[in-house]
Amino acid sequence: MKKSFIIFFILLSCSLLPVAGQAQSIAQELEQLQLDYQKLAGLKSILQQMYKGYELINNGYNSVKSVSQGNFNLHQAFLDGLMVVSPTVRKYPKVVAIINDQIELVAEYRSAYSSFKRDPHLNPDEVGYMTDVYDHLISASLSNLNMLTTIMADNKLRMSDNERIRAIDQVYTAGHDQLTFLRQFNNNTQTVAIQRARQANDQQTLQKLYGIN
Repeated sequence: MKKSFIIFFILLSCSLLPVAGQAQSIAQELEQLQLDYQKLAGLKSILQQMYKGYELINNGYNSVKSVSQGNFNLHQAFLDGLMVVSPTVRKYPKVVAIINDQIELVAEYRSAYSSFKRDPHLNPDEVGYMTDVYDHLISASLSNLNMLTTIMADNKLRMSDNERIRAIDQVYTAGHDQLTFLRQFNNNTQTVAIQRARQANDQQTLQKLYGIN
């Protein structure tokens, strides 16, 4: 009887070996599945973080691009505005003063030169020197007017109102200095001519050219 029980136990143990091996295999597969799930969960988290990072970068790029584009448009509008002369500049009083000075310069030069070149008490070399002086002044006067025209024209210079006004001030100063020089030059020349006519007792020249009795 005891021998028979031992044989039965051995046989039962042998019959249960495949089942135990299969159970162990299932447990290992379950453990592997758990590990795979954890890996997938971790990978999903990484992918989500990467996507959020991409969105952040993309939104940031679009924002920077938008701001940059907006700044460019504002900057371009500002620069375009500098090409247009404002009413403030157009009505600046020195604009008219520049033109008046140039008109006076031409008128006074012509009047004086007309008298000097007919004065017998001024020699040809002196008259030639006067011609050079007047030519230089007329050339400078035309340059002033050309500069003023450029400053006052739209789409010529990219300048603010203050820059245009400063430029107009410079043209005015240059033109006014030229007119002042012309008047001094004409007065000095006329003084010399009158003194010579008086020394020669030439009343006719004094009366005819300079209106002196």
